[in-house]
Amino acid sequence: MTESLPVFDLVIAGAAASGLALAAALKQALGEGIAVAVIDPAPPRDASRPPLRTVAIAEGPRRLLETVGAWDAIEPKAQAIVKMTIMDGGVHDAVRLPHLGFEATESGPLAHMAFNDDVVAALSELCRALGVVTIAGAVAGFRPAARVADIGLADGRSVRARLAVAADGARSKLRTLAEIPAYGWDYDQSGIVATIAHEYDHEGEARQHFLPAGPFAILPLPGRRSSIVWNERRADARALLALDPDDFLRQLALRFTPTLGEIALASRVEAFPFRFQVARRFVGDRLALVGDAAHVVHPIAGQGLNLGLRDVAALAETVVAAMRLGLDPGAAGGLEAYQRARRFDAAASGMGMDLMNRLFSNDIGPLRFVRDLGLRLVDRAPWLKERFIIEAGGAGGEAPRLLRGVGL
Repeated sequence: MTESLPVFDLVIAGAAASGLALAAALKQALGEGIAVAVIDPAPPRDASRPPLRTVAIAEGPRRLLETVGAWDAIEPKAQAIVKMTIMDGGVHDAVRLPHLGFEATESGPLAHMAFNDDVVAALSELCRALGVVTIAGAVAGFRPAARVADIGLADGRSVRARLAVAADGARSKLRTLAEIPAYGWDYDQSGIVATIAHEYDHEGEARQHFLPAGPFAILPLPGRRSSIVWNERRADARALLALDPDDFLRQLALRFTPTLGEIALASRVEAFPFRFQVARRFVGDRLALVGDAAHVVHPIAGQGLNLGLRDVAALAETVVAAMRLGLDPGAAGGLEAYQRARRFDAAASGMGMDLMNRLFSNDIGPLRFVRDLGLRLVDRAPWLKERFIIEAGGAGGEAPRLLRGVGL
């Protein structure tokens, strides 16, 4: 006999940043007027393993985190990016000339770098304080009906929701159970990720060096540390990770900027395969998709988390508006409005990053000349650079309220 749990207004599958941010935004806006649960399939994080994966938080998502009450816990552990330099060339180039640069304006930094674990921990603590219910378990079934959806758990329990939200990652179980296909392709690239200690201060500067195998990003962290995202073909990434530490460090030094002085590994090294993927639909019967469950993009511009938080802002605004009017948060009309607001933007952003990766991840002479000319032309057009900053920040005038720092 299965145990049945209470009916919630929303049940969110997945306890990563996007799912927790949505739960916090809804509880912060509606308080006791909404019942929200998060299904968390993951065991507690091993505190003995220092965090590794980092996220770039653009201005709009930062405002969302600030508005819902999480930013005060994240900011002391984050590093502001006040300058970004983009270069193009080869591993053995003696001189690396910057082709395009961005600098912070009076409105604030270009973005903030933080460890993903720190963002999740801050949001998790906020959700506890706001009264979000956490259900330990894994989704095993999904059955939508006229008024509620039944979500089955692997241990035999079930939970019912007026709206279910899939925030359970690229291999979303809830999306699969709802029979929503996802289309995309794998890249023959992996991202090697590590934290690097260096001799000199980075002064808040991020660097992206486009190399033939893919971009090599140096992203500033607090102190004299930076995170690297080193794109290589998958076979080459495996070979690099098989090297002994001294040989790996020599390969790293060939690509790392010399302006930061002597370098050393300050963490373990891991590699993650890259993929582009977008769901055929972002909604289903009593179901909405957010974050990686809806779209997975190449990390060339660091927009993965930011696109997920844009989903959160749009869906939260839709749900809050419906519930304040006494309407059903899982009704088809509201879900379609969310899909219209997000699917084109997510797909277009993903395709744009795919195109940029293909344009720069090669060493074809004529193509390299054209792309470098394009970067320099953009660098000499202040109005265009400002437009890029606004678009990347996601906080423009037509953005959802939370991305503009306006409460719901």
